[in-house]
Amino acid sequence: MNFDSKIYVAGHRGLVGSALMRQLRARGYTNLITRTHAELDLTDQLAVKAFFAEQKPEYVLLAAAKVGGIHANNTYPAQFIHQNLAIQTNVIHESWRNDVKRLLFLGSSCIYPKDCPQPIKEEYLLTGELEPTNRPYALAKIAGLEMCWSYNRQYGSRYITVMPTNLYGPNDNYDLNTSHVLPALIRKMHEAKVTKVKEVVVWGTGTPKREFLYSDDMADACLYLLEQPEERAQDLFSDVQPPLVNVGCGEDLTIKELAELIKDIVGFTGELTFDTSKPDGTMRKLLDVSKLSKMGWRATTALRNGIAISYQSYLKGDV
Repeated sequence: MNFDSKIYVAGHRGLVGSALMRQLRARGYTNLITRTHAELDLTDQLAVKAFFAEQKPEYVLLAAAKVGGIHANNTYPAQFIHQNLAIQTNVIHESWRNDVKRLLFLGSSCIYPKDCPQPIKEEYLLTGELEPTNRPYALAKIAGLEMCWSYNRQYGSRYITVMPTNLYGPNDNYDLNTSHVLPALIRKMHEAKVTKVKEVVVWGTGTPKREFLYSDDMADACLYLLEQPEERAQDLFSDVQPPLVNVGCGEDLTIKELAELIKDIVGFTGELTFDTSKPDGTMRKLLDVSKLSKMGWRATTALRNGIAISYQSYLKGDV
């Protein structure tokens, strides 16, 4: 990409999209195209068609999606599969119709089977059953991956899909009904500290293990992949393997350990209790990131440091 290349970031105000915007600007890219949901509904096929015909972006970063934690996935399964399928179908197809040079599609580690060997390699995709609590979302993301691969094979496009591990950072979602575990724990413990409540309840047993990646590290990895010259990126555009790259830090910890870490950073001095009537979800999800590591990229933000930055962002209202 050139610094004046026309780059469209779909979903630029969310956790992922805002991190991509920060990294693009930090690198010196100046010709960035964005639209809010009010300005462009990506589930509207005709609106997306008109937008691409008018703007003609050269590169597309598809970070727009309906996302949420276990509670949200269980409560709104129809919305999760419908909205995500519509968004990615419209954006990917119009990217092809308008000769976008490269597209990067953001997926999720939940695309992998619930009982995968650990750490999870890219080739484990579609080798077993999905986790029931997020199956509709996972199937939508798998369809997006398959769509990118299919367009590459049939039309010679250069679409890359990245599957990040659990993300956190500025502009995260702190709504307790729809958020993921890390921002939910930040909010719960901060509010308990302020109101002097002596107990915070954590969903599940605390024993599942999760990997967490700071959002700006994820964005850095995405741009690293997009910026690869054709000869170095050639392995991503194979007829026999999908254009899939795991993005993570390669380390995990239990939810209990995470809760204790957040408790320390926030300064909550009360007790943690675990509601074992709530679902745990998949017991472990650690990505194998050797493919990306061999290409020369590694995460640099330690979990404690990233959570501290996120907490300060939450205090400032950057949510």
